[in-house]
Amino acid sequence: MQAKVTDHRSDISVLELRGELDSDTAVQLHTMLADLLERPVPRIVVDLTDLKFCDSVGLSAFITCKQVIDARGGWLSFAGANPFLVQLMETVGLSRYFAIFPEVDDAIAAAQL
Repeated sequence: MQAKVTDHRSDISVLELRGELDSDTAVQLHTMLADLLERPVPRIVVDLTDLKFCDSVGLSAFITCKQVIDARGGWLSFAGANPFLVQLMETVGLSRYFAIFPEVDDAIAAAQL
């Protein structure tokens, strides 16, 4: 998996994931999320457009960071997931806790409301 963080405005970070997110690459995701969670109010859009595969081990990183995000008044949302990933996120229950948007711009626009 490859990952890149881009800041939009001063308060929203877009975490772009590419390739495959699984037990072998989840450590890298945990590290990147830990850095983003150090911000006073973490507002994170995870761009899944170029993520080809993800298993539940990979997605568990998002669940474990939810308490920190909530405690700091921030949020995390997903954007650009393919149908497989949308179904996986619904199956493991992420859609109950995190918004899923068709595009990154949609997630950023929703944050401005």
